[in-house]
Amino acid sequence: MSTDLQTRCINALRFLSADGVQQAKSGHPGLPMGAAAMAYTVWTRHLRHNPRSPKWAGRDRFILSGGHGSMLLYSLLHLTGYDLSLDELKSFRQWGSLTPGHPEYGWTPGVEMTTGPLGQGFATGVGMAIAASHLAAAFNQPGHEIIDSYIYAIVTDGDLMEGVASEAASLAGHLSLGRLIYLYDDNHISIDGSTDLAFTEDRAARFRAYGWQVLRLDDGNDVEALDKLILDAKSDPRPSIIMCRTTIGFGAPTRQGTSKAHGEPLGDEELNAAKDNLGWEKEPRFHIPDDVLAFYRKAVDHGRELEAEWRTRFDGFKRIHPSVGAELQRRLNGEFPADWASALPVFPVDAKGMGTRVASGKVINALAPKLPELLGGSADLAPSNNTKIDGVPDFQKDSFGGRSFHFGVREHAMGAALNGMAVFGGLIPYGATFLVFADYMRPAVRLAALSHIPTIFIFTHDSIGLGEDGPTHQPIEHLASLRVIPNLVVIRPADANETAQAWKVAIERRDGPTVLALSRQNLPTLDMTAQVEKGAYVVKDFGKPEMILMASGSEVSLVLDAAQKLADEGRGVRVVSFPSWELFEKQDEAYRESVLPKAVSKRLAVEAGSGMGWERYAKSIISMERFGASAPAKILFEKFGFTVDNVVAKAKEL
Repeated sequence: MSTDLQTRCINALRFLSADGVQQAKSGHPGLPMGAAAMAYTVWTRHLRHNPRSPKWAGRDRFILSGGHGSMLLYSLLHLTGYDLSLDELKSFRQWGSLTPGHPEYGWTPGVEMTTGPLGQGFATGVGMAIAASHLAAAFNQPGHEIIDSYIYAIVTDGDLMEGVASEAASLAGHLSLGRLIYLYDDNHISIDGSTDLAFTEDRAARFRAYGWQVLRLDDGNDVEALDKLILDAKSDPRPSIIMCRTTIGFGAPTRQGTSKAHGEPLGDEELNAAKDNLGWEKEPRFHIPDDVLAFYRKAVDHGRELEAEWRTRFDGFKRIHPSVGAELQRRLNGEFPADWASALPVFPVDAKGMGTRVASGKVINALAPKLPELLGGSADLAPSNNTKIDGVPDFQKDSFGGRSFHFGVREHAMGAALNGMAVFGGLIPYGATFLVFADYMRPAVRLAALSHIPTIFIFTHDSIGLGEDGPTHQPIEHLASLRVIPNLVVIRPADANETAQAWKVAIERRDGPTVLALSRQNLPTLDMTAQVEKGAYVVKDFGKPEMILMASGSEVSLVLDAAQKLADEGRGVRVVSFPSWELFEKQDEAYRESVLPKAVSKRLAVEAGSGMGWERYAKSIISMERFGASAPAKILFEKFGFTVDNVVAKAKEL
């Protein structure tokens, strides 16, 4: 193509973005104007995608980690022919539009991940590269590379400052994830001003130390040079970061290169001056020259050809390797083996029982042969979290087919990587740490919920029952704080059988993430039929109920013992196991009334965590409203009132 047409194609990205921000009277024009040439190079020369089939499994992935520059991504999507009209670009940041202020996965066609909280896109891309590498190792055959996706991202100074990106970069370098190619928008500007204020380390040396290939582009507008560097990145087995020196707000005469270009509209005068600077029509706004649109729309036919060629290769693969091909197709379709749930273990009634973390490990290993897409690990706590799949190799740089992961002490990166693995497709990923460290990965949990990503988060050591490690490791407010996240299902099972059913719920749930909160200490395996999918259910009625005792997790056996004592004194008591508020609220009113009849107003909830929220179900609550202490679990439960005698006493006060 001519240099003139290429320049105008790049400027179209700049000014569609700037016009969108100006019309919305809010947004971030600086990144799109500075990074337009980088985005153009990736999207027109390297990215394999089909605008009319955004979920095609064989595509590459592109993440705009600096999600504040979302108009750049929306402009690319519109120009290349995705189902995103020009009117949607004109409705940037407005109610109901497909162009929200930051990209949202599942909302806008072609957006691969919700970004905006800086560092999340960077770390999620690492998970996508893990997924691509694993599926390639598991299914590709000599001469038949069906899974060969690259993960591209534009990352920013802000992304690289965030701790989650450091964690993820370290993990990616250790694993040598060569499918990862990041373009660093190195414009030396953040909101406060020059990065000299707070960000002066040698970024190139840092990434080399992580084990990345580091490439440098002195002029971020040099398409030909960047094109060659991306080819260099593809040929290296390490993850690659290309440090592209750019100018924020490129073309804006008084604002380029300054923090004023970052997060506010340019204003009519500056915007028109920028268009004059770069030879662009000032009117109409959202101007797209016919030849520019025609060039970008070649992506439609090219994408159709790419997908058709991939499907032809896949069909040939399935003919030569029918069983392997059928299994890959099943997993890419998101389907389960017909009889997978038959592998769920059933645990016998046992007064001694086991910790629900132990039961979870048994469930994982029972399901693993039936669900080869089930894989995961722990943030350096596998023996405590019970997450290892026995008899399979670890996922390492020389064994990408492995299914047991060592994420290291990187909780936040683990959460984001799990999201990337789940979004990529073909996998059911899980990751574990202690419940108290959910705080270290909350942004990733929140984004999974916001984006309806079916990640499974395992949080063990779920109460003061962990004992001697003391209050630094004893979660208090954590269950309550997780329960307030919309679209997150939190399940705290009471025994081994509830744990097995909790896993069933988590695996079958495809429209959002699930938290499994599991005990360290042994819990008796109870004589009851687990109904975790209902959220709450009647365990036992001792006569006609005049009061209801309800609990989750380790406190269910406690309230059962208390109910028996009350019944022995002639009281009518109902015991309700309450593993999940969210699942209970999804039940119809008739079911909820059958479990918690309004006529029975005397209700006591017992949970070894903050009582916040239980007031919607119970009149009185036995809970933890202070930090714990260091002592054996039995002593802690006694000191903090989680005893049969205290439950009985509180019940009599109702």
